[in-house]
Amino acid sequence: MTDTAALTRYLDVFPGWLRTLGEDAGALGSMVSSEGQETVRRYATAGLNYIFKSLDLIPDGIDDIGFCDDAFVIRVAAALACEEEPGAKEGVVGRLADDAKLIEDFMGEDYPRLVTYVQTLRKREARGRTVEDIMTDEAVRNTFVHEVSAWAQEYQVPTFTRDVKTLIKLKAFLSAKLA
Repeated sequence: MTDTAALTRYLDVFPGWLRTLGEDAGALGSMVSSEGQETVRRYATAGLNYIFKSLDLIPDGIDDIGFCDDAFVIRVAAALACEEEPGAKEGVVGRLADDAKLIEDFMGEDYPRLVTYVQTLRKREARGRTVEDIMTDEAVRNTFVHEVSAWAQEYQVPTFTRDVKTLIKLKAFLSAKLA
């Protein structure tokens, strides 16, 4: 994370991801109820369910970086979905999956731990429901999709100070939580 061009790129791109997080979540939420591409739907569900975790990697209230982990998680989930189901690399899933390369560059040696963490989200629960509950119970799925849609519409774009210190804080939080 020492290359000036890379630092500038992160400072340009990460705030954009925060601006589109609500739209991205809404688009992924609409996929959860769709037919086909089970792997993609499961990873989308896992990434979205993470948004509702009360104890996520970075608390949402932390200035500048509180929602970055949410943006990172849905991108890594999309990348994992595309790895397992290469035909999924189109539309919002493909765009988010492509973004995961920048996360890998940013996180360096911590990136594999983030990937492992995101893989485990398929087994974890948030708000008392797991990915399996959402995928197999229509009522739970409908409630989940409704909550994702409401969250996406109510999401307020947080600040992201374009300062290298913000990147240092972001990387330090993720490194410590993923250790």
